[in-house]
Amino acid sequence: MELHVVIEGDKDLTGQLYRQLRQAITSGRLATGEKLPPTRLLAEQLKLSRKTVAEAYARLTYDKLLVGKVGSGSFVGPAAHAAKPAHLESTIAGAAVAARWRDMPTPLRHPSPAGSARYEYIGGTPSRALFPQADWRRCVLHALRQAAKSRGMYGETEGLPELRAAIACHAAFSRGVRCTPEDVIVTTGAQQALDLVARVLVEPGSTVAFEEPGYPPARQLLAAQGAKVVGIPVDAQGMQVAHIPDGTRLIYVTPAHQFPLGMPMSAQRRKDLLMRARELGAIIIEDDYDSEFRYEGRPTDSLQSMDSDGLVAFVGTFSKTLSPELRLGYLIAPPAILQAVAVAKHLCDWHTSMPAQWALAKFIADGALAKHIRRCHVEYAERRRLIVQRFSSDLAPWFELVPAQAGIHMAAMCRRTIDMDTLVRLARRAEVGLYCIDGFYHFTPARQGLALGYGAIESAGINPSLDRVRDILEQM
Repeated sequence: MELHVVIEGDKDLTGQLYRQLRQAITSGRLATGEKLPPTRLLAEQLKLSRKTVAEAYARLTYDKLLVGKVGSGSFVGPAAHAAKPAHLESTIAGAAVAARWRDMPTPLRHPSPAGSARYEYIGGTPSRALFPQADWRRCVLHALRQAAKSRGMYGETEGLPELRAAIACHAAFSRGVRCTPEDVIVTTGAQQALDLVARVLVEPGSTVAFEEPGYPPARQLLAAQGAKVVGIPVDAQGMQVAHIPDGTRLIYVTPAHQFPLGMPMSAQRRKDLLMRARELGAIIIEDDYDSEFRYEGRPTDSLQSMDSDGLVAFVGTFSKTLSPELRLGYLIAPPAILQAVAVAKHLCDWHTSMPAQWALAKFIADGALAKHIRRCHVEYAERRRLIVQRFSSDLAPWFELVPAQAGIHMAAMCRRTIDMDTLVRLARRAEVGLYCIDGFYHFTPARQGLALGYGAIESAGINPSLDRVRDILEQM
């Protein structure tokens, strides 16, 4: 790769080269430790004499901007870079819009020091130890072979046909979803699926009904599109449909495993929701983020499978079953918005990474996903059993678990007033990562409690970690 330097004319050649290299170093464009091209090579590239380049390097070395290493070459030294230009946020034409995005809270974005405790109860994270490395490696090699045979052009916006067919079969088998491969749009995670639906349906001032408490990134995404987001309270049966206001255009729900409380939406409430959506002409986003893991009770139908009017957009993800690092999700869009969503995705990112799509298509088609889910289910069920056991015994004086039948997290609500900030801080000192539930409330006063994810913690760590939590509570 050539170093970007422009030489004009044939005067002061050494000075021109020196000044440009100096500016590149002091501005940070050439980072500390970066190796510069050998004098002979740079001279050839710039059509200069080697002596000219050597003199420029010598001046930079004298200024302590370059460091020469015998036998290795010339490297950018640890010199202080010039100060960055002053921000002119208030003078740009879009300052107000940029400020709105800049100041938007992002409670689930790289939570620090999340993931660093010995015993982690962080939610939404599957087990790294259970990731099927050998099977996935085999599928990645298959994807690379497919890529080698391709023409190297852009793929279909809606997704790789083989993956769309595999997802349609998976969703139908595991969740009873009614769809064909043509209804599936592969997305870069479930968050993009939510964004695409919002893009094609939401205008400034549009009313969107949203669960309270609910998933903050989805609520913020809708608000960022200009929606008037209205919080709809949930109870033991899920979203209270009677509170959905007239004029609502979009409804966001997590019926299989309410986020973050965990209860499933009752059958009658689901029917009521579909009826209300029909009255309003509203699209329902069914965020089915982790329902593949079910531990008790009879399986419930997906909302989409009960929909006879084409009003439910079913959003799924492989972040909870495989890994959030893969950024693979999907949207099963109703006919009314399918083509609009496809156009929005085309304009947004053209298509999701093709090698990742090839690997996942192979992984699902070979039965590796189903096998992996069965393996995870056994382990997660044991972790869940241990948590339920402890919160039904020695932790019961402080917390009450919300009944949940699926997923990889549970909510524990406080039975009495607890200084949760102190509990979380002291637990962190004891190498236990706990997370409060109050950040998921936005429209109503927050209730006290914990969101207990059990994907990232091993079974062997649950009792020792909860022993530490109990001891802290007794001391408090």
